[in-house]
Amino acid sequence: MTQTAAADTGFRYEDLGALIALMTGAEKHGPAATSTLDALWVLYDRILRVGPGTAEDPGRDRFLLSKGHGPMAYYAVLAAKGFFPVDWLSGFGAYDSPLGHHPDRTLIPGVEIGSGSLGHGLPLAVGSTLGLRAQGLADADVWVLIGDAELDEGSNHEAIAYAGSAGLERLHTIVIDNDSATHGWRGGIASRFEAAGWSAVTVDGRDHAALHAAYTAPHPGRPLAVVARVEKKR
Repeated sequence: MTQTAAADTGFRYEDLGALIALMTGAEKHGPAATSTLDALWVLYDRILRVGPGTAEDPGRDRFLLSKGHGPMAYYAVLAAKGFFPVDWLSGFGAYDSPLGHHPDRTLIPGVEIGSGSLGHGLPLAVGSTLGLRAQGLADADVWVLIGDAELDEGSNHEAIAYAGSAGLERLHTIVIDNDSATHGWRGGIASRFEAAGWSAVTVDGRDHAALHAAYTAPHPGRPLAVVARVEKKR
């Protein structure tokens, strides 16, 4: 694959607010959606080697949304990049709509996993990375986005420990940090990953240049964690 990002449909970052506004009925998860918006846009616009025409290509990059509650920003980005028609957005949450309150990989083009049960995405990303390695697909990257509160789940810490010791350098984790975690770590979230052998960096989760620099930072022999700090959840 030579494609470096999803298809250019003419939509820009400035259009995402209007796309999100088409989706109603999950306002209580509005902050969960908007907290991910910038991290998702930079990833799909400038990093991921996948698009509507390559969503089934074995050598594609994989993105797994673990923070599956409040998926409106995810849907807006996928629509903006041409994975499905924009007019799907206005049906969000309806009985006959493929766009549920949690993403369903069997219904939505470009979605890799069904998500919403916290703590599952990172272990699945570890398994995906190992599976791609076993198949000899050495150029496919795996990205997973989790919320900081998911680090309350023990399954994530097992995944963090294994990925670091196994040197899964094709694995990348974005942690949206809005101070929702019950537990903390001396030195911040990045220190938790570093202690397990990861390369980790903390950036402003609204700063596109900082996000891009973090996403593309070299990390030979280690998985990468990007902690994206956003405004505190109210």
